[in-house]
Amino acid sequence: MDISHKVALVTGASKGIGRAVAIALAQKKARLVICARDKKRLDDTARMIEAVGSKVCVVAADLRQKESIDHVVQKAVDTFGTIDILINNAGLGYFAKISELTVDQWDAMFALNVRSIFLLTQQALPHLRNQGESVILNVVSLAGKNAFVGGTGYAATKHALLGFSRCLMLEERANGVRVMAICPGSVDTHFFDDHADRENIKQKKILTADDIALTIVNMISMPQHALISEVDIRPTNP
Repeated sequence: MDISHKVALVTGASKGIGRAVAIALAQKKARLVICARDKKRLDDTARMIEAVGSKVCVVAADLRQKESIDHVVQKAVDTFGTIDILINNAGLGYFAKISELTVDQWDAMFALNVRSIFLLTQQALPHLRNQGESVILNVVSLAGKNAFVGGTGYAATKHALLGFSRCLMLEERANGVRVMAICPGSVDTHFFDDHADRENIKQKKILTADDIALTIVNMISMPQHALISEVDIRPTNP
């Protein structure tokens, strides 16, 4: 796929992987629609995108609300006419044993990590199907394949997202929509800011957001007849 002039909608683009992916796509001359809850950080991302010469539309939105999802998709179409690339990146993690995890934490993770992706994908699909070649890329996690203490709720959402991605790939491939999933290991982003073991995580040779962004751009850039449906990425020597 020639990414230049494609319209890419990136969620969770205010920081971390989402910001890195948005900038990497902008460097390939894509037009960006970026969304997250934090308007100030989104504006920072927008300035970085504009600095490399690409156009950007900023939409502050809480994707746990269906009305916000409707607004994001409509804003993208109103601004650029369509959607070619959907990057479902926004996610939330609370890490605690099931005996300590609250119902609110469980519900919040499923609302953002699973439900919002279902709703956003469903809303974007008519536009993606119209393009002849398009991409949905879901940022999953190796937690969607592996178990760990304290990951009961988070891993459950990522298992769900991986199953969703695999089925969606089979459903939409005949419609010209390539569905991809990337499963990173630990990545040095703000995601771990509130993690009790952050310092131990930081001391390891973990991946960077730019590593993930480069991989995503390479996956998308494959020709239309080639579908990299799923990628695991982890540190070479953690």
